[in-house]
Amino acid sequence: MPGIALDTNVLAYAEGVERAPDDAAKILVSRRLMREFDGSRTKSVIAVQALAELHNVLVTRSRVPPPKASAIIRLWIDRAEIVETSAAVLGAALELTAAHHVPIFDAIILAAAVEGRCDFLLSEDFQEGFAWRGVVVANPFAAAPHPRLVRLLSL
Repeated sequence: MPGIALDTNVLAYAEGVERAPDDAAKILVSRRLMREFDGSRTKSVIAVQALAELHNVLVTRSRVPPPKASAIIRLWIDRAEIVETSAAVLGAALELTAAHHVPIFDAIILAAAVEGRCDFLLSEDFQEGFAWRGVVVANPFAAAPHPRLVRLLSL
């Protein structure tokens, strides 16, 4: 079964978090993607790192009370395959950051996508099309989504 990993920004937009005035469109795209996952045979994968970051964003930016933010995180845990930040994931992330100068927390999320045997990582934080160990980064908010992603999700 194909897998698609979700970065923190995609999760935050799906939760309605706005960082800039033009984020309303990204919120709509993220929510549409989540509906696509619910109706497809594609598995969604989320790194523990992304869930921790989402909790922080909900509490600090959106002023969601911590208990409610925790409940939101638990819903994501029930909805997706969760990849732990194991020693293997951290080791791969360290290699990624050394070779490609990727910030460590982003590297952990991409390494977790590899660990989860994903085809894609949906993120706006990486260069569109960046590929590492079989995972391709696709920006779901790009004007023209990655063609393979479109086929996979029937967008």
